[in-house]
Order: sequence, then structure tokens, then C-alpha cells
Amino acid sequence: MHFYTKPISSLLILFTLCILLVGVWCSSAQAWLPKNPKVTTIIEKVSKRLKPELEAMGFKVGSPIFIRILKSERNLELWVKKDKKYHLFKNYSICSYSGFPGPKLYEGDWQSPEGFYTVNAGQMNPWSENYLSFNIGYPNQYDQTKNRTGSAIMVHGGCTSMGCFAMSDHRMEEIYTLAHLAMDKGQKDINIHIFPFEMTQHNISKYIESPWFSFWKDLKKGYDIFERTHILPKVSIVNGQYVIEDPARIILSKLKIK
Repeated sequence: MHFYTKPISSLLILFTLCILLVGVWCSSAQAWLPKNPKVTTIIEKVSKRLKPELEAMGFKVGSPIFIRILKSERNLELWVKKDKKYHLFKNYSICSYSGFPGPKLYEGDWQSPEGFYTVNAGQMNPWSENYLSFNIGYPNQYDQTKNRTGSAIMVHGGCTSMGCFAMSDHRMEEIYTLAHLAMDKGQKDINIHIFPFEMTQHNISKYIESPWFSFWKDLKKGYDIFERTHILPKVSIVNGQYVIEDPARIILSKLKIK
């Protein structure tokens, strides 16, 4: 009997340590999302207000979200995922953004970016000087291949901008709360698609002489896929260019191969 006691005891200790480590990891998975007393109070207040609105549209609090920004229309659209597709929850008027149609090129040009970006928990900023903010992730990999520079491009509160998207404090409370709750429930990255204008064929045809026409045609592929399917397109960067694929066609092609 004594011969087996030691190994069994060691195994029990090891098993207990593993359980404890898993528990610590799980709790830290929630703790990594930046919080402070200010944002905790805001989220508690705003989530109570938003819950009936979300549930009336068939959404759950903490469901994944997607953000689409249309610069010329000064509109930020917030979409919520339900049944594998995204559905429009609200339009938020942009209080202020700087620049004209066209992407951001360098630090200090006062332009706001255009393209496909993502926000993770580390980009959330409850300590922002502009009430609340999150960094959109500019420059992304595509921007970097073009040697574009700039930093700290945010969606934030207030109503002044130097390349960011200023939403005003009360709108930012809702946007930030929905993003925070989605991440708290497990959404790893929030996609943000930024377009110069609503990418209809009529609108883009007005800019056929623009130096950004080819770039905008590439962006339009992603816009059109989402408009048609309400599923996010697969976006990658190959040889310094956006490659945009329809996820439905990817799934279909895989089924055909099988």
C-alpha cells in the first residue's frame, strides 16, 4: 500500500494544481479587458438602458458586433450578430472627423483612414482624455506596405478630431458599452470597415477621375459582399493588396472539393 501512496498523492497534487491554474486562466480571461471605476459605472448604467432595445430586436446583451463607418455621410453603423449574420442595431451620427474622401497617408495629415481594421481588448481605453475611446488599429498591414504613418487613431467621445472619429460622449457611451460587453462575452476582435462614402455604383462612378478610384474599387468588393450577405468578408493582404473573399463562396468551393 505504501508503495502506491506517493505516486497517487503526487498525481492528486498535480491534478489540483492544474484545476487551480485553469481557474486562474479563466478568471484572467475576463480581467484582461481594461476597466476602471468610471467605465464600470457607465457600462452598468448604459447596459440597463440598452437591454430592452436589444431584446426587442431579438439580440442578446454581449452578442458580437461589427462597426461600419461612412465618412461623407458622417455615419457610424453598429451591427449585432444573430443567427450567423449581422443585423443593423443603430446609426450613430459622427460629431466630427477630419479630412476628405481618401485614406490617411502620414502622421499629421489630418486625414481619417479608410480600409479594414480590427479592435481587440488591448485597444480599448477607459482612461481616454476624450471620455472613452478605442484605437481602430491604424496603420494595419496594408497601410504599412504603403509606408503610411500615423498613430492613436481612435473612435472616441467629444466633438473634436485630428484624424479620429469623434462621436460625442453620450453616443460613445453606447458604442463603447456594446464593444466592451461583446469582448467580455468572448468576441476576440471587432471588425471596423471604414469607407469614404456609401459604396454604391452611382456614388463611386462620380470619382472615376480620382487617384483613389482603384483603391475604392477594392474596398467596394468588401462592401458589396457584406451588403449582399450580412456576413463579414474574409480580408487578407497579399503582395501589398487587399484580397477580399466571399465566405459563402469559400464554403461552397470546399464542399465541391469534397
